[in-house]
Amino acid sequence: MSLVWQPKEAPPMNVDKNHAIIALVFICGILAGGVLAGALQPRPVHSAKQTVHSENAPEPIGPYSQAVQSGNFVFLSGQIGIDPATGNLTGSSAGGQTAQAMENLQAVLNASDLSLGDVVQTRIYFTNMSDWAAINGIYASYFNNTYPARAAVQVAGLPKGAKVEIEMVAEAR
Repeated sequence: MSLVWQPKEAPPMNVDKNHAIIALVFICGILAGGVLAGALQPRPVHSAKQTVHSENAPEPIGPYSQAVQSGNFVFLSGQIGIDPATGNLTGSSAGGQTAQAMENLQAVLNASDLSLGDVVQTRIYFTNMSDWAAINGIYASYFNNTYPARAAVQVAGLPKGAKVEIEMVAEAR
């Protein structure tokens, strides 16, 4: 007795070639229609980005906006400690420049009808690690123990010889 499986011969099918071709074309048409229907669905409309400007913050010193709103998020450009009234850095200390940068950022947030409580992320750039304690202390004083996510990076230099630059992302709720 042999245990080898042997396939049985399939019964002959009485399928007309024309009917098979029509069925195949019909199935391909359904598949193609499904693909086209998905491709032709209207896409959700994203709100256009809008620039934000505050008279109470320094004018940009390059080709950029003080902030840009896109959807529910406002992306604030980096601010250094420039006094908006004079256009000059506020003193030579990292602490004083940090306070002015935070004031400038608050002014831009206010122009967006937002506050520091709406900030979800910040980046701080500074030129001297020995200034970090002063920068961090002044930065912390602007938040009510609900701190945003943050990155802090020591850099080789900043515009206008600044010691600190801070940028933010806020969410309109």
